[in-house]
Amino acid sequence: MFGRKPADPKAKENAKLAKEFKNMVKSKDYDMALKAGSAYLARVPNNHDVLFAMGGIHYMRSQFRAAMPYFDRALKIGEYDTEVLLLKARSHVKLAEPRKAVQCCKKILEVDPKNAEAKGMLATLGPLG
Repeated sequence: MFGRKPADPKAKENAKLAKEFKNMVKSKDYDMALKAGSAYLARVPNNHDVLFAMGGIHYMRSQFRAAMPYFDRALKIGEYDTEVLLLKARSHVKLAEPRKAVQCCKKILEVDPKNAEAKGMLATLGPLG
């Protein structure tokens, strides 16, 4: 009774927005998904899945700089999310920021020492960082 948080009065509406966003991503309507995702994140700023998807859309569009804030916010929630770290590392490579890419790869290998992509990326980037 006393330990309960009050119910979020907008929980149903937020869930509906999240579902619409996911459907737009699934149907590859990325322009609308970016708008819907931004609107959703204005209401629910710490949804890891939406942050990752928003960064991923920007990544697929070669908007690597625009993807970074979404990846950074997602990593504040899930610091060792290897999927986010890999996309962030690839983005750093595309932005000619090898030291930052190496940092991402090293973090991946802390939790997944057998990660082939992170190992391969480190091998091509050399002893930076």
